[in-house]
Amino acid sequence: MTSATAAAPLQPEVDGLLEHGTVHTSPGGQYSFRVIGPCCRLFDRNELPWPCCRLVWRSKEPSWRRVGRRFVPDLASRRCPSYSVELLQPGSRPTATVLTLFSMRFTARLQEWWYSRHPNSFDSANQSPC
Repeated sequence: MTSATAAAPLQPEVDGLLEHGTVHTSPGGQYSFRVIGPCCRLFDRNELPWPCCRLVWRSKEPSWRRVGRRFVPDLASRRCPSYSVELLQPGSRPTATVLTLFSMRFTARLQEWWYSRHPNSFDSANQSPC
């Protein structure tokens, strides 16, 4: 087998936002969803069981002594777009949830906007990556 045939297929890159109110089908085609808006998945460190193991402590860290921010970006979904959506399943009522499109990857520019650590990104006028 050559290296060209052994290479994994490239995932499509995302360079823009899905528009509010647009309806899309799921990657598998089982349901449709209406986009409410983009969001980022955050991990709540307070939901970790006690005690939490951290390398900084080199031991068990009690829940009342945790260091750092409470909410941090979810590492599993940091490179993929997440949207607040309304699931439109045939035969049932619409359900609001957060959907992460793991089959797509951000471009570097869009990932920087979506999960930026720079203080300028916290400006309320920073509503879109353009």
